[in-house]
Amino acid sequence: MTTPEFTSNRDNFCYRHPDRQSFVLCQRCMRTICPECQTQAPVGVICPECMSADRKNRTPAQKKAARRWRGGGATMAMTRGGKPVVTYALLAVTSFIGLVQLIPGFKEPIIQALGFFAPFLYPNLFAVPFEPWRLLTVLLVHGSFIHLALNMLALWMLGQSLEPMLGRTRYLALYLISGLGGSVMVAILAPGSWTVGASGAIFGLLASLLIIGRHIGANVTGILVILGINFAFGFFAGGISWQAHLGGAIVGALVALIYVKTKRREQRTLQIVLLSAVVVLLIVVVAFVPPLILLS
Repeated sequence: MTTPEFTSNRDNFCYRHPDRQSFVLCQRCMRTICPECQTQAPVGVICPECMSADRKNRTPAQKKAARRWRGGGATMAMTRGGKPVVTYALLAVTSFIGLVQLIPGFKEPIIQALGFFAPFLYPNLFAVPFEPWRLLTVLLVHGSFIHLALNMLALWMLGQSLEPMLGRTRYLALYLISGLGGSVMVAILAPGSWTVGASGAIFGLLASLLIIGRHIGANVTGILVILGINFAFGFFAGGISWQAHLGGAIVGALVALIYVKTKRREQRTLQIVLLSAVVVLLIVVVAFVPPLILLS
């Protein structure tokens, strides 16, 4: 029950709407703000006054970068984003399946049901059923708790930046198409190996952040170093599918390039056509190239 001491303490209510209870603080001025007054920041949320001051204090380089990305109608995607709900949904679903895998007796059956194994795409060549959905369900299963935790941490960190910037639909398309690219590369370069994990999609997000950052004039050296280190690590550490990393990064970079070249509102149809073409190309490649390799 609300006490007189509680209601008399103005720190328990939004400073802009004194009738609205809240316990969320602006990360800049530390005043209490309600959900309506909250704007997502790289860390936490900030109030409208601090947001306005932040915009006024931006350097010429930051203003130029913002203009370059907004120039063709991407403003809506950046300002409407709010909370990265797609990222949260992907985290919730993937983490739930990963935690179920920790139950004794569940890990291997889930991997056998959802993991990627190229022969399931070619029932005429192998005595297995045709299960093309494995190209994407592989993103939901992981080999260990550490594998799951590292991928989900990367997804959370990258999603905080990319989803508000791109918008939910574009962000989800980027994630799924990158994951598809990772599976296709595994089918081409390692058709006889089982693969699990969201690493292909994660590398696609990382590569897309590199392309978008370069386009808006940001310093992408750190991203490039992280991408290079993680990709190289896959060659030296056992049990890591560097093929999925490579495919996801290439396709993620391609999708990001399409986004930055077709960001104007009147180019939306062209953007959809180009993304569809990428998906069709991946499907054609995975349908015809691996069988030729397996039969050679």
